[in-house]
Amino acid sequence: MAERTSPLGLAFLGCGAATRMHSRTLRRMPGLSRYYASRDAGRAGEFNRELNGTGAFASYEAAIADPRVHAVLVATPPNLHLELVTAALAARKHVIVEKPAFLASADFDAVARDATQADRQVCVAENYYYKPIARRLRSLVAEGAFGEVRYVIVNALKRQETSDWRGDAAVAGGGALFEGGVHWVNFMANIGLDVTRIEARRPGGTKGLERSMLLVFDYADGAVGTLAHSWEIRSPLKGVRLSGVFGTAGSATFESNGLGLLVLGKRTRLALPGVRDFLGYGAMFDDFLEAIRRNREPAMTLALARRDVELVELAYRSAARDG
Repeated sequence: MAERTSPLGLAFLGCGAATRMHSRTLRRMPGLSRYYASRDAGRAGEFNRELNGTGAFASYEAAIADPRVHAVLVATPPNLHLELVTAALAARKHVIVEKPAFLASADFDAVARDATQADRQVCVAENYYYKPIARRLRSLVAEGAFGEVRYVIVNALKRQETSDWRGDAAVAGGGALFEGGVHWVNFMANIGLDVTRIEARRPGGTKGLERSMLLVFDYADGAVGTLAHSWEIRSPLKGVRLSGVFGTAGSATFESNGLGLLVLGKRTRLALPGVRDFLGYGAMFDDFLEAIRRNREPAMTLALARRDVELVELAYRSAARDG
């Protein structure tokens, strides 16, 4: 498909917190018309007015079928993702889908085939891949700033309530690790080191959806990583913690979310990668919109998103086996 030069019509499927958050980023981007779709016509109209959209639809099907819509952003709970992505590709629409994209890693295979047949892109909204701290760590690993990496230790402990659909396994697809921890799994797997194995332990018992998990990563070059993830541990400012990468020639200590970074080694460097776009949403949507307009694969590929879900599945199996 030729590069698009006319305004791009993007319809949000689902009117909730994710749609409101992404709209704040996308409304600053030129050449984009935003539409809002919900199974509740009143809610779609409300979001359209509040967020200064171009139009509203009373159903997801109507938005997908409308010729003004060139791409959809699926922002519903995870149990609806596969159905809506499949329908959008059948209508030859590009897709951006919230993470976790699908309930099982095997679902990605059918979606990849459908996307190829439709000649359309499927972009998974994994902003952690685009966070400045992740990009900086990839660069440091590539330049050899740490020598041989020995440890990657990430602290992702915070308290988060799950009184909505996130507390329903049939809708959310899993517990805290699946819904929120997949971000951190992506982070651990995209700092310039290849994951070869993952093990997990679940603290606090095995009843109900898990809210805490400890993951251990083996990397191809011999490094070992640990990820402590929780939605039930209080922390400053809802998640401010310290993490680090440690090697034979240097190390990096950073605020887990990327607000600050101290590199020690051949030379000491202090950086504040989180001053601008520290969550990575701006960089993510810049890449996604360019990928859609040029009909080329984004940097955060569908294959990478599949690998993230597969790693979470392996972690769950490990925790169940050893628990």
